[in-house]
Amino acid sequence: MAREIIESPMPGKIISINIKVGDAVKAEDELGVLEAMKMENPIIAPVSGTVVEIRVAPNQTVETGQVIAVIEY
Repeated sequence: MAREIIESPMPGKIISINIKVGDAVKAEDELGVLEAMKMENPIIAPVSGTVVEIRVAPNQTVETGQVIAVIEY
């Protein structure tokens, strides 16, 4: 199986995580929300698969490129 690493597109704060390890997700599903510059930005699944890792938690500050989650497909 291949893995897709979902990274933060910009620095900000994780407002919510809508998934848990083991969840099946479809491409375009909203995985969570990142607040940056007072705007809420959805974190979207780029592929369909199974969530195998979540590396952030709500209220956590993240940097550009920081890994948010990993999906196996």
